[in-house]
Amino acid sequence: MAGKRVAFFPEAAFGPALNSVGIAQAVERRGHEAVFLSDPGFVEVYEGYGFAAHPVNLSEPMPAEEMAKFWEEFINGQIPNFRKSPYEQLGNYVRDCWEAIVESAKWAEKDLPHILDELRPDVVCVDNVVLFPAVKRYAQSNGKAWVRIISCSENEIPDPQIPPHLSGCGERDTVCHERFRKRFLQAIEPIHADFNEFLKSCGEEPYPPGEFFETSPHLNLLLYPEPVKFDRAEPLDPERFQYLEGCVREDEPYTLPTFREKNDAPLLYVSYGSLGAGDTELLKRVIAAVAQMPVRALVNVGDYASEYDEPPPNVHLAGWYPQPSVIPQVDAVIHHGGNNTFTECLYFGKPAIVMPYVWDGHDNATRIEETGHGFKLDRYRWTEEDLRERIDRCLTDGKMRERLAATSRRMQARHGPTRAAELIEGLLP
Repeated sequence: MAGKRVAFFPEAAFGPALNSVGIAQAVERRGHEAVFLSDPGFVEVYEGYGFAAHPVNLSEPMPAEEMAKFWEEFINGQIPNFRKSPYEQLGNYVRDCWEAIVESAKWAEKDLPHILDELRPDVVCVDNVVLFPAVKRYAQSNGKAWVRIISCSENEIPDPQIPPHLSGCGERDTVCHERFRKRFLQAIEPIHADFNEFLKSCGEEPYPPGEFFETSPHLNLLLYPEPVKFDRAEPLDPERFQYLEGCVREDEPYTLPTFREKNDAPLLYVSYGSLGAGDTELLKRVIAAVAQMPVRALVNVGDYASEYDEPPPNVHLAGWYPQPSVIPQVDAVIHHGGNNTFTECLYFGKPAIVMPYVWDGHDNATRIEETGHGFKLDRYRWTEEDLRERIDRCLTDGKMRERLAATSRRMQARHGPTRAAELIEGLLP
């Protein structure tokens, strides 16, 4: 097959962005061209991996400095909500996010139609939680396929038997399920009504209450690994839905630093993602606790390095780590439950302590403990002894280690990016 063009349109967040990078790398290895449709703030991310990226405004355009200030203020304003339960976040963080997400779909409709007409991709892969009508319209009018990538928790595709997306409910806690679903529909009702008006203006049918996206009639790729997937009342059709067993990208090699103390001690990796790095109070507390333990730690502080003093001798700070190169070298991970870190830990067989704060981190934290691959720990209500005890169990629990090793073997044998590229190639004209 002659080389074709595959366009990727991920959400403007590092999780979806880097998952799509992994698939795009595999697509190019098969002789096709991968290009990115990108929020302007992420263009350099894709270019850094060697891909062409075409900016699509997802909000009102503004200078880079103003955009950085906007997001800094957004993060700082939301930090108090990080202390709340998933249910309590519905009226603030979740509502605010859905307002912004719907606005992003409206803004994309201004740029996306002519960009797609100029690029003429043979298939478009969207990793987001909202429909961009221009993608669906382009595919239908040109006889092309479009692909939905679900890089968040599997329950982004709902089912009456599994926990609602973002809820953090246990798999069998049906009381929690129903309570959360009811409150979610109440919280986003006006936003959903506005979204349906937008769909109508684009010639689309309205969506049912609470839904902002649809599954692709062609192909849907779930990054969730099968060993942690949910038991659905309505199983997904394998002809249209494929579990990729993660989607770990190739990144630059990483050489471990020399620590001033405890160089032979077990090694931890601590990261709360680009958003969670703004919670410097929590990270300082974790660093202080780890400083007293017989371990070493690599700690991702994001863009907030200036907020920290000289770290303890067994702690190394950096604003960025190439995670796929770091996680294989550590003994355990403390993270926020983002789906990239969640699946990378499973892929490399590393136990994790998940301290969630927003979005599907709540779901992943519950799921990792339910399936015996790690622990869920409240982000703020913990003691140094709580953390020490869970770190010790991560390092010594033989049954957990065996389970993780089996999950890792399964995931690495299937190699999600390669499988995704094969499936996408099957849709090419």
